[in-house]
Amino acid sequence: MDYMHIFFSGHAIRQMFNRGIAKNDVVEVVNNGQIIIDYPEDRPFPSYLILGFVDNKPIHVVFAFEQENKTGIVITAYIPDSQLWADDFRSRR
Repeated sequence: MDYMHIFFSGHAIRQMFNRGIAKNDVVEVVNNGQIIIDYPEDRPFPSYLILGFVDNKPIHVVFAFEQENKTGIVITAYIPDSQLWADDFRSRR
């Protein structure tokens, strides 16, 4: 995504802290990960579930994009549960 600014929601920061996920890791996933689910109807902005790997660890980031100001918004980030996600972490079991 062609964002100029990135904003971390309060929810994202709390969850990242609780889950031991660094901001730099989330930015890495947003910049280099793969969109695995598209939520075009989300409001106020369309959002995406992005999968990336940092140090061979899978991370999912829910990321919204506000086109007018080219601002990316991190909604949340988490390490996908292998009990809920397929081995490639791209689809639910």
